Amino acid sequence: MSKSITNDAGTILAPEFLRGLFSSAVAAADPMTCVPPSLPSPAVTGRIVVVGAGKASAAMALAVERQADKQGWRDRLEGLVVTRYGHGADCDSIEIIEAAHPVPDAAGADAARRIQALASGLTSDDLLLCLISGGGSALLAAPADGISADEKAAVTRALLRSGAPIGEMNCVRKHISAIKGGRLARSAAPARVLSLMISDVPGDDPSVIASGPTVPDPTTRHEALEILTRYRIDAPASVTTLLNSPAGETPKPDDPLFAYVENVIVSRPSDMLAATEMAAHEAGCAVVSLGADLEGEARDVGAQHAALALRLQKERAGELPLVILSGGETTVTVTGDGRGGRNAEYALGLAHALSGATGIHAIACDTDGIDGVEDNAGVLVTPDTLDRACAVGFEAAETLARNDAYGLFSAIDDLVVTGPTRTNVNDFRAILIT
Repeated sequence: MSKSITNDAGTILAPEFLRGLFSSAVAAADPMTCVPPSLPSPAVTGRIVVVGAGKASAAMALAVERQADKQGWRDRLEGLVVTRYGHGADCDSIEIIEAAHPVPDAAGADAARRIQALASGLTSDDLLLCLISGGGSALLAAPADGISADEKAAVTRALLRSGAPIGEMNCVRKHISAIKGGRLARSAAPARVLSLMISDVPGDDPSVIASGPTVPDPTTRHEALEILTRYRIDAPASVTTLLNSPAGETPKPDDPLFAYVENVIVSRPSDMLAATEMAAHEAGCAVVSLGADLEGEARDVGAQHAALALRLQKERAGELPLVILSGGETTVTVTGDGRGGRNAEYALGLAHALSGATGIHAIACDTDGIDGVEDNAGVLVTPDTLDRACAVGFEAAETLARNDAYGLFSAIDDLVVTGPTRTNVNDFRAILIT
């Protein structure tokens, strides 16, 4: 990114500067950088089988292949990973399958069954190397026995619209899955299992990342039932039957099978924020970091950050420019019929609360390059966002009511479009105050 927020004439280049910060955030989670240091030269006599799931899994697999070339064990590699459509990579030894996200499809279910079959055929001489990243929960779509793929997809859609945080969503998804919630590790026993994870969840809990296919599950089927009830999700009878049965329970932390499993987080949202904080300091900005674990309703978090920005602009006038950084994963309770991911909704909530305040710009993007199910990574906010939106027929409050933040930012040409980044450490937000 640029080392300055101004050009040679002294003009502040806020949008360019903020885009540069986002690029720094993505670069900090590049699988080519973060995966190799955690790859041991395998001291195993048997097979080395690579499996994985997530938006970063194909890039992680490519990093494994390149490291194996350097260390001389490429000829021992085999395996399969599943990633989102458009997030693949050109691997040779490891098969890459693309499937739907966030609502599962048949390709994801088939990939999950094949991954579980690969794990089930291993012995104590073998190594199962798992590459796990955000998005893996939807991509490992094999439902538990007695539940159809359509029924599992219906529950996923309802959870996505409910406003439930990712931990609660994944509690349910683990308990209606054939592979998540530690069940992949159970299938691989007695083989050694090494899972390398790129975290996209607040708190970096390995059991939540992609619903923890190789991690013991501290949640229970009773909690999953309570979550469905609390969010008024009318689950199919097959789902409630399973969750009321001992067969719906997942492996727990005291299960001896996990003695042969190692779960390692190779990149996390806090790494992203540390890299962007350094970049902002190098550009001459003061920094206030709110942390990498923020949750809450997107528009409400945006309004809270607007209030903070306005207060800091007044209190720290002599210390400007200043950047407010944050990460995490907000939620959107969908009640309207518009388009827009959580970053666009956060940004519109921010712009609405700023009400055209001068000297404040912002960016909000998902580090995977996809905001929700849209084609943009996120959006930019400028002091004249609301005026330009009004000029083309959009009013902020009414647009928020319709959940149509994408439509507004698209109309004023302030979408940030990167395409898939092939990594995922969740959302990145930066507010520049000048």
